[in-house]
Amino acid sequence: MSPSYGQRPTATAFIGLTGGIAAGKSEALRALRRLGAATLSTDEVVHELLAEDELRDQVVERLGAVVLRGGRLDRGAIADAVFERADERAWLEELLWPRVGERVVEWRAHQERREPPPVAAIVEVPLLFEAEMEAVFDATIAVVADDETRGRRASERGHRALESRTARQLDQDEKARRADFVVENDGDLDDLEESLSGVLATIGA
Repeated sequence: MSPSYGQRPTATAFIGLTGGIAAGKSEALRALRRLGAATLSTDEVVHELLAEDELRDQVVERLGAVVLRGGRLDRGAIADAVFERADERAWLEELLWPRVGERVVEWRAHQERREPPPVAAIVEVPLLFEAEMEAVFDATIAVVADDETRGRRASERGHRALESRTARQLDQDEKARRADFVVENDGDLDDLEESLSGVLATIGA
């Protein structure tokens, strides 16, 4: 189930940010915040939800104590438990995404009330196009990087091989084709911020 983020706003631009694994979505989100945008990561929202006792108990009841580390849910263990089990993955998405959607709607409404408003309200959604959510946003940005750069970043972060982690994702070319704006993140942080500044200017934020 895809989360519903409500109707399109009349003032602050509502932008979806996505990209391939290790392409630099989180770096882009931080850069956008420095440029004056309000930002939210759905991954961080999921992390907060999984820290709640109610959801922890439901997940453990369904997937077993193997997903616990020190009494807390371990996202890596959860991913391993549902990776090749479509029924369990669907159950987890049904559990999490409506709650994520509620959080995003609340956050978006708060940004609309701010005075002065942020230059844009930007939500990072890793599976934005896979969930067919692009129509929710006024514009979408895809962050991409070459495979060598992504592989190095993934290795430095201790991620599994890109091939296995991207099994459920569209490839970068397809994400880039669907996005309104494409930002290449093969350089340094200054290059990334400059590119994103240009996107915001083009959007008119």
